Amino acid sequence: MRSYYAASAPVVPPGPPLAGVERCDVCVIGAGLTGLTAAVELAARGFEVVVLEAQAIGWGASGRSGGQLIFGYACDMPKLAGLVSPAAARLLWDWSLEAIADVRARVERHAIDCDWVDGQLHVAIKPRQRDELREWQALLARDYGYEGLEFLAGEALARHVASPRYCAGLYDPRGAHVHPLKYTLGLAAAARAAGVRLYEGSRALRLARGTAPVVHTARGQVHSRYVVLAGNAYLGPLVPELERRIMPVGTYIIASAPLGAELAARCLPSNAAVTDINFVLDYFRRSADHRMLFGGRVSYSKIPPPNLAGSMRARMLRVFPQLAGVPVDYAWGGYVDISMNRAPDFGRLGDTIYYAQGFSGHGMATTGLAGRVIAEALAGDATRLDVFARIPHRDFPGGRWLRTPSLVLAMLYYRLRDYL
Repeated sequence: MRSYYAASAPVVPPGPPLAGVERCDVCVIGAGLTGLTAAVELAARGFEVVVLEAQAIGWGASGRSGGQLIFGYACDMPKLAGLVSPAAARLLWDWSLEAIADVRARVERHAIDCDWVDGQLHVAIKPRQRDELREWQALLARDYGYEGLEFLAGEALARHVASPRYCAGLYDPRGAHVHPLKYTLGLAAAARAAGVRLYEGSRALRLARGTAPVVHTARGQVHSRYVVLAGNAYLGPLVPELERRIMPVGTYIIASAPLGAELAARCLPSNAAVTDINFVLDYFRRSADHRMLFGGRVSYSKIPPPNLAGSMRARMLRVFPQLAGVPVDYAWGGYVDISMNRAPDFGRLGDTIYYAQGFSGHGMATTGLAGRVIAEALAGDATRLDVFARIPHRDFPGGRWLRTPSLVLAMLYYRLRDYL
């Protein structure tokens, strides 16, 4: 993967592939943020853990994302309250804040150098969205006791983002942004230090379920008491009933050439991460070496958009015309796993298979919550997992071959609404 993250992260020698038979308490499939957090949390509770990764640690969404730690979930809180109950929604909200604090705590506990920066900002492009931000701020204060958000407009907004595109913003000092691949590699190092056995280049090809599940790879097997499925959009057809409940959607990021500290600070003076509130949104932030990291677009096919760097640069210049002379050094993409209702999908399949998926673009913090909640359940306290498991989920319509065209048609409505 030729990304800015891969180019700027520490070079870590690849781990060995699985060869032969392993036995353990828990086999985790996927060495991204969900799987590695689960592994670290399980090892701390005395479990013997094996992690299988089809490619390399952090190869999927965990090492490619926008790196923003944002409160809440991809679906709004009133929708989540309707799916479960107001009381359960309040618990889920509080846990989303805890998820951000947990990432910070892991960074400190394991001394992970991941370019942590405090501050996250949602921005409005038009008056309708400005009103939505005010309503959102009032709702979160009234129903969830969240008083920390600051509504911004005019000069106050310009102190965070210098762009003519935005008319208002909602600033969250508890939000943050990080280098996601550095953080993921740091978690992997913490897992190894705790005794977790990690195997790269070891795709799970078959899962034999039952009271003693067995995971088969091309060159070996893992026999365990439990399996944790943490592959999300990259898990593939290993577990068909889960694959049907998520849709891999491509999203893309560019990294500009270094801007220099002065120009970077003029564009984003507070160094907060920023995302707009369009359905097909833009998100961006400064890197530690003063680049603009700018993400957005979506694709429902497995084909990257033509002229990816050029089209993404055009989106960046809509926001920051002052970067017209700045070239793009890196352009990459990856898949977000969205669920039908955009709510997280965590739960069990029988008594021995646990899973977490459906982060819907909100995974930088929520993946860590998922890993911890699953570890708690395996250690005997399934209270939090049971709340997540109450969220109802449906298969995407159309089956394997028609669900993508169906989704494209549905998304046209939301694309059109962004222009209104």
